[in-house]
Amino acid sequence: MTVMIIDDAVTVRMMTKTFLQELGFTHIHLAENGIEALELLEDVESLDLVLVDWNMPYMNGVDFIQNLRAKPGFRDTKILMITTETAMEKVVQALEVGANEYMMKPFNKEMLTNKLQILGLDVPLCP
Repeated sequence: MTVMIIDDAVTVRMMTKTFLQELGFTHIHLAENGIEALELLEDVESLDLVLVDWNMPYMNGVDFIQNLRAKPGFRDTKILMITTETAMEKVVQALEVGANEYMMKPFNKEMLTNKLQILGLDVPLCP
């Protein structure tokens, strides 16, 4: 399973990567913003899962999702928006542009696992 984590905070990227590795994910790509993520897509044949922050420089998460969904090979990629944006209109906006799920920061491994299970991914239950 191929995953991309897009977040401008290096600590969030590393923490999320560690959680995913502990859940058995091995093909993990990292990007600091939406533009870098779109550039990485040129070397990735498919993505099963994207975890993307909302607020990033150069290209935010909403704009990235719109760009990703416009690409035929990535229309079925599962997208989890992970953000500090808590307003209901933000949740609705993220889902309307193509996110499949929404998770608030800060989060832990158990919260991430629950969201991945909601997305239908085969991940082990947290002890």
